Formats: sequence, structure tokens, C-alpha cells
Amino acid sequence: MQILVVDDEREIADLVALYLKNEGYHVHTFYDGQTALTGTQQTEYDLAVLDVMMPGMDGFTLCRKIREHHHYPIIMLTAKSEDMDKINGLTIGADDYITKPFNPLELVARVKAQLRRYRRYNETTEEAELPADTIDVSNLSICKSTHACTLNGKPVRLTPIEFNILWLLCSRSGEVVSSEEIFENVWGEKYLDCNNTVMVHIRRLREKLHEPPRNPKIIKTIWGVGYKVGK
Repeated sequence: MQILVVDDEREIADLVALYLKNEGYHVHTFYDGQTALTGTQQTEYDLAVLDVMMPGMDGFTLCRKIREHHHYPIIMLTAKSEDMDKINGLTIGADDYITKPFNPLELVARVKAQLRRYRRYNETTEEAELPADTIDVSNLSICKSTHACTLNGKPVRLTPIEFNILWLLCSRSGEVVSSEEIFENVWGEKYLDCNNTVMVHIRRLREKLHEPPRNPKIIKTIWGVGYKVGK
């Protein structure tokens, strides 16, 4: 597994790299965003850990540029605890975030969790030969075994988290699924009332599905209850 680590604080970057290497990962460490971006064009990574606050190209910009071509999980490191920083990261395509100072063992656990989810939806060739598990709803087609999604016949590029959310909603077509149930199914953690992670990812999914913000046709909001796909 190839892991990208980017942080302008060398001590933090090297510490993260050390812990990940101890787990058997191949770690590529960079200390600025622009050099790291060049690295993404030369190496196919399985996961990235990006610091938010970096001079020059910051972590948000780097995340956005990575998402233009790659779909592997991205974990953001932020020195701030404000919700807006977390929302910004999730909105541009990050899969998780962790606030500094942090326990390196917690970061390793987050990395392992994201890689497990990523592998779940990027099956081996042998597994992909199994009959496709496909759902068609509202001109949308989503296949679990190939991690493929199309809208009106055109491919929609989704991150593993986005795919997981959309698959859950499509597999329960016609039913209302609460934010709590989505979060606990997708992230495998206890949902808190103040958690708006699901809302941010739903908004990003709607953008990728070209949904009108005020009147979405595919992912409908049932106010005070949750979200629904289908009639």
C-alpha cells in the first residue's frame, strides 16, 4: 500500500511516516503541496494524509486537485477545530479529518479504516467476475461489484464514501433513511446530533448528479426525517 503524507511541519510528517511504515505501508513524504502534487502524477497512491495549513498550495487546494484525477481516500490534518474547516474539507472531497495535536495511533487507525472501505468497493479481478449487483433508479445505475455509477448512461465518478452513501439509499429505494442510520452504516461510528458530515456528503453527491439544489429529483430530503431515493 502506497501512502502519501504531506505536511510542512517536518517533525509531524516524519512522525506520521514512521508510524505508518511500522504498519508495513510504503510512505512517500512531502513537505509542500506543489511538490506533493507532482508526486501524485508519478505514483498511484492508495491513500493521502494532507495537512490543511501549508504555505503556497494549502491542503484544501491540493485535495481539490487530487480529486480531479484520483478517488483514493484522503484524510485531512487541521490545527483548527472549527466545523467550517471540517466542512470545507469534506465538501471538496476529503473522506475524514483529524485535529492537531493528535495521537499517531489514532491516525493509523483512521488510515486502516479508510483503506478497508476503499478495498471493499474496489474488489479484486476475481471478485469482479461475479454477477454484477446493479440497481437502476431514476435514470441512475449503480453497481456494487464494479463500483460503477452512471447517470443517463454517463459515468459518475464517486469517492468510496460517496458510493457507499448512494448505494445505501438506492438499495432502500422508496424508503426514508435517516442521517443517523447513514452515518452509522457508512462510517461505523456513533452518530451525534451536531454531526453534519452526512449533509455535506449528500450535497456533494447532488452536485455530481447535477441535481438542482432547491428541487433535487434523485436524492430527496424528507425534512426532519432523512433522505430518500426513488418514489
